[in-house]
Amino acid sequence: MEEKGRKRKELEGLRTHYGSAAICIAVGLLLLVFSAFASVISGVTDIGWKTVWAAVTDFDPTLTSHQVIRELRLPRTTAAALVGAFLAVSGAVMQGLTRNPLASPSIMGVSHGAAFALILALVFFPGITNLGLTAASFIGAGLGVVLVFLVGSLSKGGLTPVKLALAGVAVGGMLSSLSSALSLHFQVAKHMSFWYGGGLAATNWTSVQILAVAGAFGLILALLLSRAVTILSLGEEVSKGLGQNVWVAKTLGVIVVFVLTGAAVSVAGTVGFIGLIIPHITRYFVGSDYRLIIPVSAVFGALLLVVSDIGARLVNAPFETPVGAITACIGVPFFLYLARGEGRGM
Repeated sequence: MEEKGRKRKELEGLRTHYGSAAICIAVGLLLLVFSAFASVISGVTDIGWKTVWAAVTDFDPTLTSHQVIRELRLPRTTAAALVGAFLAVSGAVMQGLTRNPLASPSIMGVSHGAAFALILALVFFPGITNLGLTAASFIGAGLGVVLVFLVGSLSKGGLTPVKLALAGVAVGGMLSSLSSALSLHFQVAKHMSFWYGGGLAATNWTSVQILAVAGAFGLILALLLSRAVTILSLGEEVSKGLGQNVWVAKTLGVIVVFVLTGAAVSVAGTVGFIGLIIPHITRYFVGSDYRLIIPVSAVFGALLLVVSDIGARLVNAPFETPVGAITACIGVPFFLYLARGEGRGM
């Protein structure tokens, strides 16, 4: 009883960081606007800000520069912001539900599961639509999570955060290998290289519409679930003691991860480490209340991927570097730091 009382007081004490969260959101949105503008004007073709403004406010379809902005760069930048937000929120929800500081869509097998389902769809249904690819991503994301939890649970001693992370790496590696074998056998390796490198070059307004629909459901559900995730992050026994239905909360949390990660992978491929990095950075600024972590993570995740996408276009211009390589350069050292410190601050 004393432990539960202490946890209840801890939960009530989490409400003291709204000011920090408001500052983070305001600064993050301001930087996101500047980054989005830089993303729209950046590329092989130099386009000035006046041309960008004219393309938005007074579109002229006869001008190539206007077409580039409206049909290529604007949807790409919008998709980058949405995908970054989705992956960051998915990572935050996964870390809260599993109490595992190393949990993220890329490490826990979710992204690899979605990519595996994508290659199956491309191999056996070559004429599949974008909506079909998105549906396949959702199914694959679910397959990845189920496999990770099954493998982790079968180990001696039951499921622990460390075993969950190890199972995620193992399942992700297995699904990645199967995908590579299928892509080589059916001669679609070149097409699949996009999904594994991660990138936003192929995005269009249809991609943005898919992300918008997924986000309208997934992000809203994540926000509604944020208090439950906060309580779950304190431990299942405490959660049950406070009257929460743990099974329902976890099921809804998994649905959030399915929807957001599935949509993100179907558009941008396997962009890694955003779901790992951003929640930890967010907790440093706003504490451990997921009512604050989730919205701030969405803003920071959007900012990180927009900036990374700019780097992907400029680091080896005029050629494009996979955006997944850019995020990995940031994420791998961060992952090693967390693994060495065993997730301090969680």
